[in-house]
Amino acid sequence: MSREAITILTELEDSIRQRRADAAAASKTAVAAAQAEGEKLVQDAAAKADAEISALRRKTEDPGREQARMKAEQLENRKAALKARADTQSAKAVALIVERIVNG
Repeated sequence: MSREAITILTELEDSIRQRRADAAAASKTAVAAAQAEGEKLVQDAAAKADAEISALRRKTEDPGREQARMKAEQLENRKAALKARADTQSAKAVALIVERIVNG
């Protein structure tokens, strides 16, 4: 082989090695950038999902709390009514017992 051919082949080999190194470096940079972007997208999606979950919880908890408050109020009203009725019945029972004792 001539010296000139050997020089050309050496230059081509060097050029190929350089291109491979450049391509490997570029691919590593691209992979790192894609991973960083992917991680950011995942973090953003997780933050958005957390915000949506919080909003949904607030929407479901607020009416639930209101319903529980209303139910407790209804039960308190019913309790007061039953107590008043029981007091009235007790008074009637006492009056009846006293009447029977007196009339004997």
